[in-house]
Amino acid sequence: MNKFNPQKYIDDAINILASLGMPRAQQNERSALCLLALLNLSPGKEWNQSENPLMGITPIMNWAREHYNKEYAPNTRETVRRQSMHQFVDAGIALYNPDKPDRPVNSPKAVYQIEDNVLSLLKSFGTDAWHNNLASYLSERETLAARYAMEREQNKVAVKITEGKEISLSPGEHSELIRDIIEEFGPRFVPGGVLIYAGDTGDKWGYFDAPLLTELGVSVDSHGKMPDVVLYCKQRNWLLLIESVTSHGPVDGKRHAELSQLFSSSTAGLVYVTAFPNRSLMGRYLGEIAWETEVWVADAPSHLIHFNGERFLGPYSGQ
Repeated sequence: MNKFNPQKYIDDAINILASLGMPRAQQNERSALCLLALLNLSPGKEWNQSENPLMGITPIMNWAREHYNKEYAPNTRETVRRQSMHQFVDAGIALYNPDKPDRPVNSPKAVYQIEDNVLSLLKSFGTDAWHNNLASYLSERETLAARYAMEREQNKVAVKITEGKEISLSPGEHSELIRDIIEEFGPRFVPGGVLIYAGDTGDKWGYFDAPLLTELGVSVDSHGKMPDVVLYCKQRNWLLLIESVTSHGPVDGKRHAELSQLFSSSTAGLVYVTAFPNRSLMGRYLGEIAWETEVWVADAPSHLIHFNGERFLGPYSGQ
């Protein structure tokens, strides 16, 4: 491949971002083009010709279109800012408003600039000095990927699943609500219940007792869209399929049908539950919740709301 081929610049930039310790979410074409724009490194230039102009988000996107024929819709501006440039700044790769540090946050005049040490390092890319320069640079600063990983571990949500046993889920409201479902809802409404599954935003299979689910007649592959929590009530032979709602919808008619199909072979009766962190959020979804399901709210943990049907917290015939 010709060294001035545009794709080679993009591939090299992705490899550089990986070498600088950027997380995988920033090892992509979008972030590579941001890096190339901040270096004003258009096809035909050598890496030692890299520059560090001041550039805003829209100029970066326009530059990518002009020099690399990559068209970004105006509504992707926030994605570029939040999923590429924000991490560049956190990693020390780029500076934010170096010309006017007191510029208001989210000002339309906001600009970014490649940090001087990074510029010097990248000018050596492709030369014999690159590897030593990279090692020297990395030895003096922690990589963003390592820092993010450390923060994730420190902020993990601990969930007690049985006496003396805990699992850890990725940090965030969603995991906190899953913890409340297991630690607060479970003991109140499914005494003696067994946790079969707990999803995780960071790792889809946060906790999964697949053998137990198989014993109940259900086999789920990696493509099955599991509910956020599955509890088994052995005393009543119920499977409780629970959705944790912090940003996505509840068990509505469509989701009810999906779960019914996914667990159609279950030898245990199916109970559908939607969990919300508070009644304020629940109010936004009241019109969507499917009939013959239950709703539980974490800020009122001793109460359960039943959506019609002839029974309270139990499976229905034909399931």
